[in-house]
Amino acid sequence: METILDIIRRFRPADGEVLRIDGVAAEPFAAVDPRKLRIEAAAGASARIVVLHTAADMSVVEVELGEEAQLELTELFTAEAFAEVSVKQAARSRCRLTTVQLSNANASYRIDLDGADAENELGGVFLAAGNEHCVVKLRTGHNVADCRSNSYIKGVAGGQAVGEFCGLVYVAPDAQRTDARQQSRNILLSETARITTQPQLEIYADDVKCSHGATVGQMDADAILYMRQRGLSEAQARRLQIEGFVGDVVGRCGIEPLCGAIMELASVKIEEM
Repeated sequence: METILDIIRRFRPADGEVLRIDGVAAEPFAAVDPRKLRIEAAAGASARIVVLHTAADMSVVEVELGEEAQLELTELFTAEAFAEVSVKQAARSRCRLTTVQLSNANASYRIDLDGADAENELGGVFLAAGNEHCVVKLRTGHNVADCRSNSYIKGVAGGQAVGEFCGLVYVAPDAQRTDARQQSRNILLSETARITTQPQLEIYADDVKCSHGATVGQMDADAILYMRQRGLSEAQARRLQIEGFVGDVVGRCGIEPLCGAIMELASVKIEEM
């Protein structure tokens, strides 16, 4: 069975500190344990990029998208790392971010929508077991009018693990007709696990559509009972429910066959929980 590294080695390496994209890149780029990486996508350019963290280290990734540029960025944590990602988007640019934490990790994302009709989507999931601690921080700045953002973070914690999500949507005074959505959904698998979530809105414009929500709860007992009545063990039913919960995020990463490999890693982690 191919490992994540086996798959990534088939992608174009992003080994330097600056990656410039001037056209349509059909083949994905990959960066493994980057200390510092700046991604510059010219107007109209498009690319897919995966950033893999396999070692305990600090990482800074800066992204700048020109007008009508499109980027899909997937960030995967298989070892403890502290990562900062900043994204600046010009008019009519599109950016989709997928972040998956399968170990201790601390990830911070800052999104700035600086041009009209810019759009950003961020999907994230963390699986925390044992004494692990997973942190996701997000600030989405709607700095001009007519932009859209959608963020959805899902967390699962078992044992004595801790998960944290802190998200802020900022809408500038002139950012009319903003459409911003933020959601955090979380599942606790033990009485000693803990997840805290802080979705926030800071709005200075009056013609906006903004929403946020957060839930922290147990597994769906009715769904587990339904599956057990059809011959599954309780462990199998629990695993399938969690796989479906996190697979909704992982499946949107947009880089095949990476999505399937990440889901396999997540399934192994779920078995440990």
